[in-house]
Amino acid sequence: MDFFLENGVRLIMLIQNLGGWLETPMKFFSFLGSEYFFLFGLPVVYWCIDSRLGIRIGVILLFSTGLNDIFKLALQGPRPYWFSDQVNPLAAESSFGVPSGHAQNAVGVWGMMADRVGRSWAWIIAGLVIFLIGFSRVYLAVHFPHDVLAGWLLGGITLWLFLLFWDRAAAWLKQKSLARQISIAFIVSMVFVLLGGLLVYGLRDYSVPQEWMTNAARAGDPLPAPVSMETSLTTGGTLFGLAVGLAWIMRRGGYQASGPVWMRALALIVGLIGLFILYFGLKTVFPSDESLAAYCFRYVRYALIGFWISGGAPWLFFRIKIVRLNPSANLI
Repeated sequence: MDFFLENGVRLIMLIQNLGGWLETPMKFFSFLGSEYFFLFGLPVVYWCIDSRLGIRIGVILLFSTGLNDIFKLALQGPRPYWFSDQVNPLAAESSFGVPSGHAQNAVGVWGMMADRVGRSWAWIIAGLVIFLIGFSRVYLAVHFPHDVLAGWLLGGITLWLFLLFWDRAAAWLKQKSLARQISIAFIVSMVFVLLGGLLVYGLRDYSVPQEWMTNAARAGDPLPAPVSMETSLTTGGTLFGLAVGLAWIMRRGGYQASGPVWMRALALIVGLIGLFILYFGLKTVFPSDESLAAYCFRYVRYALIGFWISGGAPWLFFRIKIVRLNPSANLI
């Protein structure tokens, strides 16, 4: 492993020596693979552009994020700026490094969009964005090259499996009752939560090496705190809420983005107001420590966010007559 880490540091130093002019564009491409971009980009696609694509992006993103967290906790790889003080820390992260979540999620999300378009030019654009997101993480010194390669590999496998099994899984779920669909969604969400919990429990005596902490402090907050339940609870809660909201809205006529641009823009504004209230408002109210109660509240908070995106907001759009529910909508 030291071979990959030491040579990775050398390559990062070489890339960073290309010049500081790359910092701004690299941070931009890094943002295209971030949680905040997907959190607020997903509703734009689902509410305003292509509801079916939005659901597919949301599901593959959550599965990919959950898998990434499991692998991170299992492999416990450092980030370059933790490992070495020779690289310039241009960003900061608190979780373990391998595999790269940005690289992995980029393959799933941008690959899913390219598949939906179904044109060669879409795959070329998606491939370029995927590469630049991964490259940006190396330039910013938050990932080793092998972290990014592992993320691309895991993301590619996840995308391939989704494209292979999506239609069959969707047809199977449609045959189930609402109660059964909710039960399945809860069980799947709990798989991510329990796997994350088991790994965190196994690392209960783990402490970040002091040298890593000293090196990481150069980048400021957040400091390394890699043994955490946050991602598994966030993923599990959002996945459960998204699935329940989808099942619920389908039984009320379904939802498909439609109407003139001004109505779609109005729907986006209304939806984002609700999303901001749930995301930031509940964050200030709910506890954020490492207690069981805080874990439960975090799961509930993100379940509400997922439900709002897929079901709550579309229902409100219908009630205030921004859009009409579509009985023929094929969301999955």
